[in-house]
Amino acid sequence: MFKKILILSISLSLGFIGAAQNSPKAESLLNEVYNKVKGYSNIYVDFKYSLENTEANTKSETRGNATLQGDKYLVDLFGSKQMYDGKKVYTIVPDNEEVTIEDRWEDENTVTPSKMLTFYKEGHTYKWDVLQDVQGRKIQYVKLTPIDTDSEIKSILLGVDAQTKHIYKVIETGKNGTKTTITVNSFKTNQALSNTLFTFNEKKYEDEGYYIIRN
Repeated sequence: MFKKILILSISLSLGFIGAAQNSPKAESLLNEVYNKVKGYSNIYVDFKYSLENTEANTKSETRGNATLQGDKYLVDLFGSKQMYDGKKVYTIVPDNEEVTIEDRWEDENTVTPSKMLTFYKEGHTYKWDVLQDVQGRKIQYVKLTPIDTDSEIKSILLGVDAQTKHIYKVIETGKNGTKTTITVNSFKTNQALSNTLFTFNEKKYEDEGYYIIRN
């Protein structure tokens, strides 16, 4: 479930694809966003997640939060938690009283939480899109289209707060008609974090009767 939810698309890279394929304005804005995000020691994001498929007449919404520090992350979503400590991914599901421990995902088509604010840096062409007024905030959208024609993603709209240069909304439309939207409710940076925030305490969960699964 987490792998699908935290997709919002492709992997992080330090270089843009050829500028000739992209809108110069869009490229300039995304460069500003990227440089702003990379300048923070850590980021806390509270967000709304929604999934909708009109053809299947399905729609669901929930809220979650993520703390990001470099490649490390801690995500709370759907009543479960997922943590990456730099070596292993831990998925903690209280309802099932189980913890799954696995190696870091290497699938380039999966965006982990540590990439959710910088995933657009590779694998897309991008164009300048609409400007919206959201409660007095100017949200400029950039449309991203995967270069890989076999991608399951049709397009991504990336909404950027024109003043703060923070990502406000990501709308991913799949070729199957499914629309996934993440809206940022709050965005905090450079927080005082516990030294053990990204440390998995296996004994604690064993003592609580959790089943530990190692993949």
